[in-house]
Amino acid sequence: MKLTIADPKLLKDSINIISDIVTEARFNITKQGLELIAMDPANVAMVIFKLLSSSFTEYDLKQDMSIGLNLNNLKQVFKRVKATDILTLEVDGSQFKITLKGATTRRFYLPIIDIEELEQKVPDLDFAVEIQTDSQLIEDAIADADIVAESVSFKTDGKSLIIEASGDLAKSSVEIKADENTKINVLKKTGEELKAKYSIEYLKKMIKSSKLSDRVVLKFSKDYPLRLDYIVKDRLELGFILAPRIETE
Repeated sequence: MKLTIADPKLLKDSINIISDIVTEARFNITKQGLELIAMDPANVAMVIFKLLSSSFTEYDLKQDMSIGLNLNNLKQVFKRVKATDILTLEVDGSQFKITLKGATTRRFYLPIIDIEELEQKVPDLDFAVEIQTDSQLIEDAIADADIVAESVSFKTDGKSLIIEASGDLAKSSVEIKADENTKINVLKKTGEELKAKYSIEYLKKMIKSSKLSDRVVLKFSKDYPLRLDYIVKDRLELGFILAPRIETE
């Protein structure tokens, strides 16, 4: 296996985001690209990542491979990547070899680890609404909510998306109306208000993906998991599934 990428920013930024949620993960390397599906240790959030083979300038893969890595270690190496570096990934025995070529040639070797948990699969979820909008709008709304509470509610009537949070003394509310920029597609009519609450702590980590893509797709239902997808056409897919916070009476 030898994979070379001339613009390592997408991979570097993705691992930086993913490593805040998942500490160890199994990468599946196929003809289609570099893929990862993993749950966070608390089983609250799932990460779905694919860096397509078309992102690489060289993609030499004789057969599909599966490689377990510590993502914190990988992130530390990627912090050393300069914007002008050409990054090459290889397997060298029981080690994952990373070569950075710029003014100098630097090499790092990380241990390939055994991931004991079963391979994760993306659940088949039945969402009631799909919303496409600017990722910066969602990032700003979560930043507002973070001032007043630890959780945030998403709700929609099909005409706008309302993101609100309530603390002991304070409250925030952001309304994003459907327009040419924000598309709200109600996938099924339930007769109930479409509203669900989620952890701001996890969302703050996920919405860092706005640096990768200026558009985001949100899907949710009443008291149901949230799915966020950031896509760079023909290059990258980074998605998250976040369990809801169910309020008890």
